[in-house]
Amino acid sequence: MHNTLLFFTQKGRCYWQKCYEIPEGDKNSKGRAIQNMLNIEPDDAINAVLRIKKFDDEEFLNSHYVIFATKQGIVKKTCLNQYKNVRAAGVRAININEGDEVVSVRLTNGKNEIVMANRNGRAVRFNENQVRTMGRVSTGVIGMRLDGGDDEVVGMVCVNDPQKETIMVVSENGYGKRSDIEDYRKTSRGTKGVKTLAITEKTGRLVSIKVVTDENDLMIINKSGILIRLAVSEVRVMGRATQGVRLINLTKKNDTIASVCKVMKSTDDDEVDLEALEEANEEAEAPLVSFDSDDTDAPVAPEE
Repeated sequence: MHNTLLFFTQKGRCYWQKCYEIPEGDKNSKGRAIQNMLNIEPDDAINAVLRIKKFDDEEFLNSHYVIFATKQGIVKKTCLNQYKNVRAAGVRAININEGDEVVSVRLTNGKNEIVMANRNGRAVRFNENQVRTMGRVSTGVIGMRLDGGDDEVVGMVCVNDPQKETIMVVSENGYGKRSDIEDYRKTSRGTKGVKTLAITEKTGRLVSIKVVTDENDLMIINKSGILIRLAVSEVRVMGRATQGVRLINLTKKNDTIASVCKVMKSTDDDEVDLEALEEANEEAEAPLVSFDSDDTDAPVAPEE
C-alpha cells in the first residue's frame, strides 16, 4: 500500500502524486521545484497537502471528507472518493469566487469539529455536519462571517480530541498562545465567532492557527529569513481572550511572521540544521504549506 499526496492550490485545483514518485533528498536540502513534478499554472501555488494512506480502499474513500476554507470565509465539504481519479493536468476541487483563494484543506471522518480563525483575532467552532456534502464543482457555504475591509480567514483546523488537543494561535509580531478547545463555545457556522487573541499594536494581527499537543513542535519563520523551532510544551495554556506571550523576537524593522508549521517533537537523534533551513527559506519561492495525513487529523470514525 503506497501513500498518496493530494496537492491543493490557492485557485482551487487538485493534483495527486504517489509518494515514491517524489525524489528523496537530504533533510536539509532545498528540495525540487513543485512545478517540475506537477502541471501547475504559472500564476497558481500549492496551499495545502494531504497524505492519504488508503487511497485504494473504497470504504475509506466513501467515509472520509475533504473540507476547504477560503480567505473570504467559505467552507466546502466533498467526499474523498471525488478525488480518486485526478488527471495529470489536475481537476477542479472547488469553485473560487473572484478575489478569493483556498487557505486551508483538512481531511475529516464526518464527525469532526472545525475551527476557523480570522486576522482580527476571532475564531468560530462548529461541527462539520453543519456543512452538507457537495460535489467537486461547487462553491460551498459561509463558514465564518468577516468584519469587512482587509479582514480574511488565516486558517482552519480539524479537532479530534478536545481533551488532549489545544488551539495554538500566532500573531504577525511573534506573539502566540495556547488555549483549551473547550474555551471556544460551539456556534453555528456562518457566525463571527469569539475572541481567540487580544489584538493590539504590540501583537499585530493573527497569521496562523494550529491544533497542537505537547508532542508537537512549531517551526516559525519570519519574512527576513530567521527560523526557530519551539516546543509546544514550553508554552503554557492560558485564557482564550489574552494576548499571549512572545514566541520569537523580531529584530528587524517592519519584519513579521511569514509562516508557521506544526511538526512532531524532535529527538536528540533528529536535530534540525537551522542555518541550512534559513538559507533555504531565504531562496524559497513560497512559504511552507500545511501538511496533514489521514492518521493524524482524521481518524476513522468510531462505529455506532
